[in-house]
Amino acid sequence: MSVTHSPDVLRAPLVVEFPFTRSLGPVQSAFLTGLRERTVLGVKTSDGTVLVPPVEYDPVTADEIRDLVEVADTGTVTTWAWNPAPRRDQPLDAPFAWVLVRLDGADTSLLHVLDAPGPDAVRSGMRVRIRWAEERTGAITDIACFEPYESERAAQAAPHSGEFADAVTGIVAPARLDYTYSPGRAQTAYINALAGRKTVGERCPRCRKVYVPPRGACPTCGVATVEQVEVGPRGTVTTYCIVNIKAKNLDIEVPYVYAHIALDGADLALHGRIGGIPYDQVRMGLRVEPVWTDGSRHPDHYRPTGEPDADYDAYKELL
Repeated sequence: MSVTHSPDVLRAPLVVEFPFTRSLGPVQSAFLTGLRERTVLGVKTSDGTVLVPPVEYDPVTADEIRDLVEVADTGTVTTWAWNPAPRRDQPLDAPFAWVLVRLDGADTSLLHVLDAPGPDAVRSGMRVRIRWAEERTGAITDIACFEPYESERAAQAAPHSGEFADAVTGIVAPARLDYTYSPGRAQTAYINALAGRKTVGERCPRCRKVYVPPRGACPTCGVATVEQVEVGPRGTVTTYCIVNIKAKNLDIEVPYVYAHIALDGADLALHGRIGGIPYDQVRMGLRVEPVWTDGSRHPDHYRPTGEPDADYDAYKELL
């Protein structure tokens, strides 16, 4: 059944966010613990180059490096860019400059922020110093920011053992990406059809396969798809997995089954949760149908229809 409705393309804000947990080796542990103690450490390579922030392996020779040195909390701006509109979780709430600062005693530059009244107050070559955070935990944010500071260049780097009491051995860094997502013309039609409890795919004009969800182009032939086709609502389980780990903020008790489902009339399987049957009775070839909840824009899950299982040859090309 062909569908001719062509709605406006959807757009929506999307946030991808997760905490990234990592353990620290001896070099990074010393660096972050040092920041907590208002001490900036770098590493010296075999040719005498001092790297700040420190790394564990020489970027030129790939040799392991452990020769820690202490550098000054003053330095020189090597380059900068003005940020007129700070975003969520950035170091300063007011407009600031992103700066690369070569600390006295270092041969490389550290990326951080500079607290300045405006872009006219920032220049490459200006002298700055670290403004330490009042509360420090062993993170790069222990450097609250840099601030202008007229001074002569400090002494060269001095050897440091890297030993501190109660060393920081691991960190949790939140990762977040904010952007506006548009599913495009084809998937906009698919999403809007779901709101009417219909599933719509698109047929390739060359190979005649129907893709659900539609992609706007045939992945095999590489040609645009525009003919919309309603498929399902029933389908066949082609393959599945049993989920035993409960996801955060997902109110579904484990174990449960997530499956690839080939809807009748479609040439591409989509995924969905299987319900209405014990998890250990789900099988390949099981015939299923969607279950909708009030106000939902997509099926909550799929349940068995009671039909005989589909023959393997009927869905083997969709595995």
